[in-house]
Amino acid sequence: MSSARWVLHVDLDQFIAAVEVLRHPELAGRPLVVGGSADPGERAVVATASYEAREFGVHSGMPLRLAARRCPDAVFLPTDRDAYENASAQVMTVLRDVGVVVEVLGWDEAFLGAETDDPEALARDIQRAVRERTRLSCTVGIGDNTLRAKMATELGKPAGMFRLTRANWFEVMGDRPTDALWGIGRKTARRLAGLGLSTVAQLAEASPRRLGEQLGPTMGPWYVRSARGIGREEVVGSPYVPRSRSRETTFQRNLDDWAQIRAEVATLARRVSVDVAEEGRPAVRVAVKVRFAPFFTQTRSTTLRSATSDPGEIEAAALEVVERFEHDRPVRLLGVRAEFAPP
Repeated sequence: MSSARWVLHVDLDQFIAAVEVLRHPELAGRPLVVGGSADPGERAVVATASYEAREFGVHSGMPLRLAARRCPDAVFLPTDRDAYENASAQVMTVLRDVGVVVEVLGWDEAFLGAETDDPEALARDIQRAVRERTRLSCTVGIGDNTLRAKMATELGKPAGMFRLTRANWFEVMGDRPTDALWGIGRKTARRLAGLGLSTVAQLAEASPRRLGEQLGPTMGPWYVRSARGIGREEVVGSPYVPRSRSRETTFQRNLDDWAQIRAEVATLARRVSVDVAEEGRPAVRVAVKVRFAPFFTQTRSTTLRSATSDPGEIEAAALEVVERFEHDRPVRLLGVRAEFAPP
């Protein structure tokens, strides 16, 4: 008799903070915030916060200044991309050595495809192997598809495990708000609530066609499928391939000179072009992010006429896109992103 097929989602607990604690053991148990150059006085945002800092309301994406006000006793550290990439590579090696199909999603998470009669035992083995070989902890979500495995991880945190399948989906998820679902944020949840769909169960009962008419022919039905727990059942054992390369700059003083803003966008575009060349894959789309003072962010993009790695074309596209933003508000952050075609 063949074993059952399972999807496991492995998510490293407070990954960036945990890597920093390994490098600085004296910080264990203290509220830790990683972001920017570690100066709460600068304009930068939180990359990650340890669980101890999160208890004070500190979270990723929050301005460092606000994080310092909420948690004045926190230790601030600068981001170290190389350290996190190296730690991630070690973890992914451990997962592949387990003998399962590994689909890497990013630095700190991966889907695993496995055939086993005891997925919880496999999850414990994975947690033990990761801990013994990397000294990092992880949470494992167990599901019958990628969506349910991902959602199960959220229910098992930190350092635990949870099984979420068709059998218990509505029992566990039915009464939860729609933004508990993977891929649905607060804004979308408010739009759904305006349509009388406040819980996962209510959204699951909605008509995909009617919701498509109200929220778009692609996203409307997708929201309904998510609420029903429908997801991809196959794990693709391919290496992680970045979908884009981006660069951004936060200015310590707001920019209101549009000539200077254009110059900064051109500089960012050239830096992104170097990243694109190193990636060895042409870009098909260019996006520009603008964060206006005090903290309002907009992103606009354009599809390139043909895939390219040419710095001049990427810069020209970025400069064309930035002109679509209003010119009469001070700017505190600019970003440029080049997106690749799907592999």
